[in-house]
Amino acid sequence: MTTTDRSRRRAALAALALGAGLLLGCEGADIEYEYPRPKPGGGYTYDEPESIFGPDGLTLFDSLGLGGSGDAAPGGGAVGVGVNAFLWRASLDTVAFMPLRSADPFGGVILTDWYAPPETAGERFKVDIHILDRALRSDGVRARVFKQTRAGDGGWTDAAADPARDRRLEDAILTRARQLRVRAAPSPD
Repeated sequence: MTTTDRSRRRAALAALALGAGLLLGCEGADIEYEYPRPKPGGGYTYDEPESIFGPDGLTLFDSLGLGGSGDAAPGGGAVGVGVNAFLWRASLDTVAFMPLRSADPFGGVILTDWYAPPETAGERFKVDIHILDRALRSDGVRARVFKQTRAGDGGWTDAAADPARDRRLEDAILTRARQLRVRAAPSPD
């Protein structure tokens, strides 16, 4: 081995040792770099971008005690959901026997498909439920029951709307929501 080769090898080992020393010296150091972000109106900012779910993110069903941090929003609604969690769960429980067509927890809309009760052969029902508020209130839920009867030709004919039937469904949902809320309340031990 020539002197030049030895010098190169020593230089490479020194550079490697220096690099390893720098890497080991940085171990455990939390280095965060902040870069400016463009603002919508022009210019730049170092602020965190806003989230559509708020500063705490999205959590579902915290007010029912089903997991998460337990930081429920006032009125029993879960953080990030625009409707009352008790009313939402109660609505799903109340129409659980019907096939679901659509359920949107962010908009508070539950739509069922047609259901024909076995005890009434010539009728079928469909339900639309809208949860309107984050608070557990009697005017926080609207339900509409659609009914059809079998016509003579085998097709289905819409029956007249019955506001009393709609109100009975809303009352059943509210009763179930109150039961869920009582069950979720902490015990006074």
